[in-house]
Amino acid sequence: MLAGHMTDTEIQQTLIEMGRRARAAAHELVKLTTAQKNAILLAMADEIEAREAAILEANAKDLARARDNGLSTAMIDRLTLDPKRLAAVAAAVREVAVLPDPVGEQLAEWTRPNGLRIRKVRVPIGVIGIIFESRPNVTTDAASLCFKTGNATLLRGGSEAIHSNVALAAALQAGGERAGLPAHSVQLIPFTDRASVEHMARMDQFLDLIIPRGGKGLIEKVVASARMPVIKHYDGVCHVYVHADADLAMAADIVVNSKCQKPGVCNALETLLVHRDVASAFYPVVGRRLAEARVEIRADDEARGLLGVPAVPAQDSDWDTEYLELVLAVKTVAGLDEAIAHINRHGSHHTDSIVTRDRTAAERFQHEIDSAVVLHNASTRFNDGGEFGFGAEIGISTDKLHARGPMGLAELCSYKYLVDGEGQVRG
Repeated sequence: MLAGHMTDTEIQQTLIEMGRRARAAAHELVKLTTAQKNAILLAMADEIEAREAAILEANAKDLARARDNGLSTAMIDRLTLDPKRLAAVAAAVREVAVLPDPVGEQLAEWTRPNGLRIRKVRVPIGVIGIIFESRPNVTTDAASLCFKTGNATLLRGGSEAIHSNVALAAALQAGGERAGLPAHSVQLIPFTDRASVEHMARMDQFLDLIIPRGGKGLIEKVVASARMPVIKHYDGVCHVYVHADADLAMAADIVVNSKCQKPGVCNALETLLVHRDVASAFYPVVGRRLAEARVEIRADDEARGLLGVPAVPAQDSDWDTEYLELVLAVKTVAGLDEAIAHINRHGSHHTDSIVTRDRTAAERFQHEIDSAVVLHNASTRFNDGGEFGFGAEIGISTDKLHARGPMGLAELCSYKYLVDGEGQVRG
């Protein structure tokens, strides 16, 4: 149920109470077996389908408001649910049910000279706060992944999808409870006041982790306020470097796929680097294909003279820009050293790729580029939990602790040490 206008104090008190309930739920979640969790996930999926009419009615309210507010066609499409998309949402929850459960997995075991047996095992993190924007399916994706790993969730969606998010969260909790889900395991904050983000970020007595998914402004706000660990990804300024020993036909395929297959996502190509030795042969080929795909090219002088298609002069700011649309920055480099230096300076530590037949050059590139995912002869679009075989992901982290790259179920766990003795005491 949506909350009306609330004072700052009322928002804070509501969130504290939700935090208490989430902490209590987390203590109950650790008692569930894998079989019980899977049954609950299947019941959640069934309830989403059973509530199709109510969820689509709620989504219609969000879409009407989006049109009234003049949101873009692309944004409205991201918000839209229909029977087919809702069926896919339910199917995604069922897919989580069949994924291996990482909780309880033994990571290491050893015995000390004094006879102590030490085991390192995966455990839930506890209570995870997730702040996200736009897409209502994030509600179900995040909640199901966190639940599979035994975590309670406190979800705060954006105002543009609030009715859809509330309806989906209600379906998850109601369907799950009939199959044994502890009360308040999945809670969605029923208001979108900006103050709620800051209050969540200060609730370290209840939240063990916050994951912000959205624009740079949202992420920076959370990072500046948070008293608990934050897992985030900033801009996806991703690169493809075409090395002197590249298969140029392969390189053109990789560049076009990385840029055009889905340009509005964080693992899409934003800057193309080309070795000077292959520039005259490669630029006309890739330029023609990019032009056919209606990509706006922003290039250095050398590239503009060789592309054979219209290109605007690149500005210094272009090397640091995540366009998220059909715009590509293009730069000619003298070699591997310059490519690595450029990426480490201007990249966002997200996804970068080298195209080359020279394995030594590829290994050096992969070793020296400081990014979460570094590819060789493959599209940047493969930085994705599903493509990595994780089944699903909560997001793509550009942090180095505690998770980096696509975050699957294992990254939603911590670990602890279990130590068994036979009366040992320390001298």
